[in-house]
Amino acid sequence: MPPLFFPDNPQFWYETLRTFGHIAYGGADFGEVVITCQRITAGDYDSWHDEWLATADRVAAEGRGALAAGHRVSARDAFLRASNYYRCAEFFLHGDAADPRIRHAYDASVDCFRQAAALFAPVIQPVEIPYEGTVLPGYLYCADDSATARPTVVMHNGFDGTVEEMHFFGAAAAVERGYTVLTFDGLGQPGTRHHRGLMFRPDWENVVGPVLDYALTRPEVDGARVALLGCSMGGLLAPRAAAFDQRVAALIALDGVYDLGDISTAPLPFPRAEAERRLRAEHDPELDAIMTAAMAVVPMLRWAVEHGMYAMGSDTPRAFGAAYLDYHLRDGIAEKIACPTLVCAGADDGFFKGQPELLYEHLTCPKTLLEFTAEQGADAHCQSGAQRLAFARVYDWLDDVFGTTA
Repeated sequence: MPPLFFPDNPQFWYETLRTFGHIAYGGADFGEVVITCQRITAGDYDSWHDEWLATADRVAAEGRGALAAGHRVSARDAFLRASNYYRCAEFFLHGDAADPRIRHAYDASVDCFRQAAALFAPVIQPVEIPYEGTVLPGYLYCADDSATARPTVVMHNGFDGTVEEMHFFGAAAAVERGYTVLTFDGLGQPGTRHHRGLMFRPDWENVVGPVLDYALTRPEVDGARVALLGCSMGGLLAPRAAAFDQRVAALIALDGVYDLGDISTAPLPFPRAEAERRLRAEHDPELDAIMTAAMAVVPMLRWAVEHGMYAMGSDTPRAFGAAYLDYHLRDGIAEKIACPTLVCAGADDGFFKGQPELLYEHLTCPKTLLEFTAEQGADAHCQSGAQRLAFARVYDWLDDVFGTTA
């Protein structure tokens, strides 16, 4: 859709649209987003941080005041919105991993979300999932307090989103339909990167496996009906896990991604094979210079590379590009997926356009391609701005697969 704000800055507009979309499940209010964006200088990461932080601080204070006065619903709603605004505040800061503003805003986001979670009925339970000597942070959502085993959706975010954001990107929509929901941050995602320094790994089945181990210990989980949903880059990670873990009974790629190597090599002025060789080379000053120059003139590329270096532990832009090459479903991996699979696709996806169709083409399991269009207001990456429509269609599909109704 045409930008309502930041018409010459696609990255600022998409992140604004993402926040507008979270209105649907309580993650923002229209006026708060508008007034914040009107104060932001387009393209200025410091301005973006300062104005979202100011809005988050104000809304969080509203929540604390409401809670102190005994207004639990008002407090819950304010804390939810503040959590999302704090997430926005630190979003563009990862070019300097030591920037103290990152931890400050991230910790405030988590704190606000947990205060909101405690005010839901049933409460949204923070959980710690055992993983290789540490834990993965997450949340368990239950449809009621009966501890009845129900069809379950295990879900995670992607390249840059938090487990708390998954409340708005699928968790709230699933639990209101009667599903048990388990959300988590995997390696490289904010809950493990910011405080534990854990970086992404491509063999995501070794991340999801311990999560499923944990899920199956919960009485609220029907172990025969566990779906796995991955959002954004999670649309590659979740299919990778499902290819190697047969406990996944249904798979949702929101949106689907087949090969991140396409993303890291497409902008380079070389054939794919040469681009891969040069990205992986021990030294390539010419390519280093090309990438640095491109980052200077393409703001979206600058942010993606800076965040990618932060989340993958890469020390140069070229090393990040090389790391991306290992994230793919080629070589028969997609074909290993056996469970019914839903692949979502936005017609104007600004990050992974064409990737959902590639994934769908390579699937040999029962499969559905769910396309979202501009006419629906749902053509953006992960259907941002159209969450009610998107999750109605996603969970209608899952209801049919699992034989449930809501």
